[in-house]
Amino acid sequence: MIKSMTGFGRAEAVSRERKVSVELKSVNHRYLDLNIKMPKRLSYFEGEIRNVMKTYIRRGKVDVFITYEDYTMGGMALKYNAELAKEYLGYLNQMSEELGIENDIRVSTLSRYPDVFTMEEQAPDEEELWNFLEGPLHEACRKFVETREREGANLKQDLLEKLNGLEEKVDIVEKRSPEVVKAYREKLEAKMHELLEDNQIDDSRIAAEVILFSDKICNDEETVRLRSHIHGMRKILDENEGVGRKMDFMSQEMNREANTILSKSNDLTVSNAAIDLKTEIEKIREQIQNIE
Repeated sequence: MIKSMTGFGRAEAVSRERKVSVELKSVNHRYLDLNIKMPKRLSYFEGEIRNVMKTYIRRGKVDVFITYEDYTMGGMALKYNAELAKEYLGYLNQMSEELGIENDIRVSTLSRYPDVFTMEEQAPDEEELWNFLEGPLHEACRKFVETREREGANLKQDLLEKLNGLEEKVDIVEKRSPEVVKAYREKLEAKMHELLEDNQIDDSRIAAEVILFSDKICNDEETVRLRSHIHGMRKILDENEGVGRKMDFMSQEMNREANTILSKSNDLTVSNAAIDLKTEIEKIREQIQNIE
């Protein structure tokens, strides 16, 4: 099944302690380009996140947005600095003795001194946090792939229709070529009769000229190769890997054949068919850029 390179997926997980959401968006790109935006607290898992995503995605520029909310005081914890409190108290007692002032310090007063109590970031359990993140990460990736597959099915149908259109143009070229040779022979014979009047016409000379003309405009090899490429593209559309790159290469080969037909042609119908071939091939190439 072919996949489009444009996709979207979103998932989240919520508990009493935290909430995490994962969102993926992608556009066309020659290779896989992961642009991950997430809170600093989750940056430790960037390597694991990339590894997970690479199991789902091969090509495309993917923007990944991960948000994280911690309901446990924002991941902060109150810390008591006992050593600092003792140091404060020691100096206060020393002041009381040296100045002869009663030391009426209370615990509530001491607790308000700088840095006796501080709020410090509480490091979460890494394994627990990863387990919490991994679920929505996989779910978002699965939804992302599903949208790519749906769009890929539409792309496949469109490409098959365009390939059918190419075959119709090849039919025109193949059917018209003998008619062009026949018309050339008739025109040549008429010209010879006009010039020679009642003199005997050399049929072998006419036949030789017709053969030379036929060889010059012959595009049998090009049409055979075009049909082969069209058949090959249909087979590739049923594959699962490397579809975009294979079809891009094949479309370039098809364009060369169409150019050759156009350069050989001296007939308006064949020329128009070759131009239509080039136009449709270019449309196919544009669509191929959307395939993973």
